[in-house]
Amino acid sequence: MIARLSGTLAETSSDSAVIDVGGVGYMVHLSTRALDALGPVGGQVLVLTELQVREDAWTLFGFASQAERDAFRTLTSVQGVGGRLALAILSVLPPDELARAVAQEDKAMIGRANGVGPKLAARIANELQGKLGVAAIGGIAPAPRGNSARDALSALANLGFKPADASAAVNAAQDELGNEATLDALVRLALKKAAR
Repeated sequence: MIARLSGTLAETSSDSAVIDVGGVGYMVHLSTRALDALGPVGGQVLVLTELQVREDAWTLFGFASQAERDAFRTLTSVQGVGGRLALAILSVLPPDELARAVAQEDKAMIGRANGVGPKLAARIANELQGKLGVAAIGGIAPAPRGNSARDALSALANLGFKPADASAAVNAAQDELGNEATLDALVRLALKKAAR
């Protein structure tokens, strides 16, 4: 599994980039948002990746953030959504807007992406309920504030907590401890709050 690439941006096209890593050029398919974040050709880049192996091809997809990669993985779990279609959706809706559209069952918003018809938009909205960091109350759990909070959120996610539950627990812990709380303190309190 190729989890990330770090190297020189050799070239870009409308939906992909070639990243030179030690003399080997890797073609990576990206959303338009991730492509825009890469910067100029010749610059150093770090791209998170997901390798999809099919009978007829190995395709490398790239992402500007962990949230985008997580949303991609969740989208491709829906029947009828392949890697390129997931990128098309993420080009139109960043992860937070996608989560909001799913939470509100806004099929028109999801259907804005090329290749997503009304039936597929409805399937995405239905199957992804509660899987994209959406709070159970129906809103989006606010993003944790600060590096310690983001690391605590990642720790809870790695322990198997759903994104919505992890985010709610970390936010509650941070509200109680303050923005200057250490990672250790945040994780301990967030685990207690998530267990309730």
